[in-house]
Amino acid sequence: MSRQSVAVEAGASHFTTCLFHKFMCGACLNPSYSPNSSGKGKSKSSIKKSSHGFHLVEGKSGHAMEDYHVAEYRKEKNHELGLFAIFDGHLGNRPNFWKDPATAIKNAYRSTNHFILENSMELGPGGSTAVTAIVIDGKGIWVANIGDSRAVVCEGGFANQLTVDHEPDTERKRIEKQGGFVITFPGDVPRVNGQLAVARAFGDRSLRAHLSSEPDVRYVPIDSTMDFVILASDGLWKVMKNQEAVDLVKPIKDPRAAAKRLTTEALARKSKDDISCIVIRFG
Repeated sequence: MSRQSVAVEAGASHFTTCLFHKFMCGACLNPSYSPNSSGKGKSKSSIKKSSHGFHLVEGKSGHAMEDYHVAEYRKEKNHELGLFAIFDGHLGNRPNFWKDPATAIKNAYRSTNHFILENSMELGPGGSTAVTAIVIDGKGIWVANIGDSRAVVCEGGFANQLTVDHEPDTERKRIEKQGGFVITFPGDVPRVNGQLAVARAFGDRSLRAHLSSEPDVRYVPIDSTMDFVILASDGLWKVMKNQEAVDLVKPIKDPRAAAKRLTTEALARKSKDDISCIVIRFG
């Protein structure tokens, strides 16, 4: 993620671990996480099978790795959940997930943001974007995001973006109404108060009054036209269009190999940011 400040390695690791733990608690799901940078897995009990692979690469922008991922399956209330998330770091009563998934996910994002702000002295002044996906019994997928981490599905060979890139220009009115401003310096992208290149994010205490942590949430049924979903941080999307990413890994059946292929190609295209990618393949 584009950012002017630099986080230290220990702070970034602790920040993202705490972030995921709080997010899962906020959605009323028991938290766990994996520190590995590459791996794969598959569903076990769903009638509609799915498999996943992930690969993370540290960027070349001179700071420690700030991306973090989640990729696992677990049983909850006689359902199999596939839990997937990418957090792209940068320096109450809760509804039950099963009764109201959309509200539970939104509240998880809000509580995560609140936790980060309340603990900024320990976690540091930075923040994070996020894209999350919850696959339920292989039949449907709840997708949510804030910032520019993105989810793209391959349907019948064509790329379809499931998430919304929260860019400062598109939310200028809200930002200005809240007392902030959006400015573009020569050769740069629009930034909130000249600093952050996204309009929504977790944390970022110094910009909090002008940012939003409200995610876009949507449910998508999984049908026979859906081949796979790509979740990735902007280290990938800065150098690759949605259809290019889909076309690149369409013939690769191993999702971990597909995720690694995407990160390798992003590096070859001179992406300097951290690159995190999860590929979830159906069928």
